Amino acid sequence: MSTDVELQRLAELGLSLPELRAKAGNYLGWVRAGDLLFLSGQGADGWTGRVGETLTVEQGYQAARSCGLNLLAQVRDAVGGLAAVRQVVQVRGFVCCTDDLQEIPQVVNGASDLFVVVFGERGRHARTALGVRALPLGFAVEIDMVVQLG
Repeated sequence: MSTDVELQRLAELGLSLPELRAKAGNYLGWVRAGDLLFLSGQGADGWTGRVGETLTVEQGYQAARSCGLNLLAQVRDAVGGLAAVRQVVQVRGFVCCTDDLQEIPQVVNGASDLFVVVFGERGRHARTALGVRALPLGFAVEIDMVVQLG
């Protein structure tokens, strides 16, 4: 197991990286192009439904954090640990929610806050947060991201 400072930060929060999730289709979990690592969208097992209907904004936040942990597990799979991450470049969050939910950014903060805690300034990123009617497998939140490796 890696002794990355980043993994130690997770442990201090009582968190650890999960095993890789099974893919839901014909795609790769990650693709490396030069020093960029493109990570496919990750949902979070146990977090299904619609924010604003069956889940609260706080529960959506926790779902997004779980998505973030799944993404970090993909990074570990790609490069053997988290220390190779030079910068989290972009995060896109998709929240299955009611038509009137305004707190979509606050839900996606679950992943964004995790990345900043784990990587410090290297975790700050450009971001898009979108509300949608449905996500694969009934997930409440799906997050994808691009990281720069160094």
